[in-house]
Amino acid sequence: MAKVLYIEASPRKERSFSIAATKAFIQKYKKIHPEDSIELLDLWSKDLLRFDGYILESKYALLHGLEPTPEQKRAWKAVEDLIVHFVSFDKYIFSLPMWNFSIPYPLKHYIDILVQPSYTFSYSPQEGYKGLVLGKRACLICARGGRYPEGTEFQKYDFQLPYLRLILGFIGINDIVTVVVEGSLFEKREELLSKAIQEAQKAAEIF
Repeated sequence: MAKVLYIEASPRKERSFSIAATKAFIQKYKKIHPEDSIELLDLWSKDLLRFDGYILESKYALLHGLEPTPEQKRAWKAVEDLIVHFVSFDKYIFSLPMWNFSIPYPLKHYIDILVQPSYTFSYSPQEGYKGLVLGKRACLICARGGRYPEGTEFQKYDFQLPYLRLILGFIGINDIVTVVVEGSLFEKREELLSKAIQEAQKAAEIF
C-alpha cells in the first residue's frame, strides 16, 4: 500500500483548472489503487512557519557546525517535523496554477522549508549535490492561461514546470509524470476541462 500526498496550491478551488484535473486524476487513481491512501495538504489553509528568528539562527548554527541553543532547537523542530511528514510519503501529486510564469508563493514557501542540507539533499566536494529523498514518484498537474510549447519562443517564459522538475530532481525525485492544462485564456472552459480530465486520467493509469 502506497501513501500519497496531494499538495494543492490553487486558491480558486471550484474555479481552478488544476484542481479539476487533479480530482479526475485521483478518481481514476483510486480505482486502480484502492488500497493506497491519499492525504490532502492545502497550502492555502495551512499556516506555514516563517523562516526567521530562532529557525533561521538554528539553520546557520547547524550549517557552521555549531550547537544550537535550546530555543533554536525547539524552533528548528517545526522544520524537521514538516520534512519528516513529507518524506514519509511514497508518491506526491502537485496541483498548481502558473503565476507570473512561475509557481504560487505558498508552494515556493513550502519548498523552501523542505529543501534543507542533510535532510533532503547533501553536498561534498567529491560528489557534489546528492538528493536524499529517493525511491519516490511525483505527478505535476499544472494549469496556465497561456501556452508555452517546447521548441517555440514562448518556452522561455515557462518557469513553472522546469523549476519543479529541477527542485524535485535536486532532492532525488526524478520519476515524474506531468499533466499540463494550458490555454485557459483562449479556450472555452468546458472544452478545456474535457481535455484536461482525459489527460489526467491517462496519467493516473501510469502513476
